[in-house]
Amino acid sequence: MLSMKNIVKKYQMGEEEQTILKGIELSVKEGEFVSILGPSGSGKSTLMNIIGCLDSPTSGEYVLSGRVIAKLSEKELAKIRSKEIGFIFQSFQLLPRMNAAENVELPLVYAGIPPKERIKTAKNLLYRVGLENRISYYPNQLSGGQQQRVAIARALSTNPTILLADEPTGALDQKTGRQVMDLFNELHREGRTIIMITHDESIAENASRVVRILDGNLMETE
Repeated sequence: MLSMKNIVKKYQMGEEEQTILKGIELSVKEGEFVSILGPSGSGKSTLMNIIGCLDSPTSGEYVLSGRVIAKLSEKELAKIRSKEIGFIFQSFQLLPRMNAAENVELPLVYAGIPPKERIKTAKNLLYRVGLENRISYYPNQLSGGQQQRVAIARALSTNPTILLADEPTGALDQKTGRQVMDLFNELHREGRTIIMITHDESIAENASRVVRILDGNLMETE
């Protein structure tokens, strides 16, 4: 499903060139749950942005679902981001003036899905993540864990090929984080492909496979 070969990412910092990713090799199969584990400054956020087609590598080849990403137009990349990758962020990124159902509907609005179908999909997904009694609640009426569940439902709304989660429990207490990880494990058992970025070893261990990133180098754990 996903293949990266010799991915290098460099940034120009004034007169100095800094190499953030140093020849990353990564492949992810359909249905895998992979954690990318690394400390702050290791390059994991840069790698996540490339996986999510939010940024492009300086060199190397990235193939997603049989397509060489470097050969795609910005319009094609935008379509991948909106329909094929479900993003889940540490800070939830919910719109405060929209209730839970409206937040889940948002990607479907951009995808041109008719209102009745959008509403049905949003309600079904909120049931799926255990928020059937919070459909009309606004983000400020929800706990952190409930907001993250809304964000997960939103990420699932377009039935994406990959769920890409960036520190999904980073803003949650331990108990709530555990509940969110239980939901990720359920989604994995259903056959979802999940790539999770984290600095927390105990969270990373929920995945069926853990790869470590340090100083821009990726290595498989035993």
